Amino acid sequence: MKPVRWGILGAANFAREQMAPAIHAAKGAELAALATSSPEKAAGFQAFCPSLTIHSTYEALLADPSIDAVYIPLPNHLHVEWSLKALAAGKHVLTEKPIALQASEIDQIIAARDASGLLAAEAYMIVHHPQWQRAKAWLEAGEIGTLRHVDAAFTFHLTDLENIRNRPDAGGGSLRDIGVYTFGSARFVTASEPVDLSARLILENGVDTFAQVAGIMEGPHGRFTYGSMTSMRLYNRQVVTFQGDKGMIRVEGGPFNANVNDMAEVELHQNGNRVITERFPTANHYVLQVEAFGRSIREGVAYPCPLEFVKGTQAMMDTVYNVGVEISL
Repeated sequence: MKPVRWGILGAANFAREQMAPAIHAAKGAELAALATSSPEKAAGFQAFCPSLTIHSTYEALLADPSIDAVYIPLPNHLHVEWSLKALAAGKHVLTEKPIALQASEIDQIIAARDASGLLAAEAYMIVHHPQWQRAKAWLEAGEIGTLRHVDAAFTFHLTDLENIRNRPDAGGGSLRDIGVYTFGSARFVTASEPVDLSARLILENGVDTFAQVAGIMEGPHGRFTYGSMTSMRLYNRQVVTFQGDKGMIRVEGGPFNANVNDMAEVELHQNGNRVITERFPTANHYVLQVEAFGRSIREGVAYPCPLEFVKGTQAMMDTVYNVGVEISL
């Protein structure tokens, strides 16, 4: 089969450092075009993909008949607009998370996806990584007994106040940037949804720089307690723990930035001090995501992370913003 020819809307640093190289490396994919008006930014992409076609506008790339799919790494508040424009132009679209700022906004993308017959998805890459698939398999196999509690933490220290993550007009905040991981990972592994949530938020300039969420979730494993902590003002920390009455699954080693801060690994703790550790030194979830997207386009394979799942995570985030209480220290 011919490879899926990809174009990228915008020369974001993350696209240059992670997703563009992943598209370039993925089987069945070809990085073919970039839309940017900056020759300097384009040069960073051409350094590893010299054949890249450069379009000076987003519209020009969407009009390029040789492009099959587009990746959108634009600021959060532009995701819905350009996802819809890409679908209207006949392109499959993979948009950075969060694909929308409200769960209700995702409905129009789902409708456009269904009407066009194209694939539209959020770039929620962790579900493609074997460490998360292993955690899910262990839980479903009953390796930790009855699930009782899940807790997740994701923090980093962002000092650049001009960064879009610190801008309310661009959909900034720790929840929108990294809460999608602490929320979505729990939902993915447990196939559960929240039935009660409370939250405490620290706000700076209209964005949450710290969010502590507590609640109860329910699904095929019954009811269990849940906790999440995200911050853009703390030292780097990433860990998710699934605790049962007979064991514990711990996903660490940078579970959301696999093999960046440390080696991706997942641990199974059971009675008798028995610990099984699996490590994944070479798995790249960005590459795996692009390859899964391509299989769905070319072979009709169901995409592992459909927009319906994404809408559930966004709905959880909407609830937290609605019930959250502002605190100060």
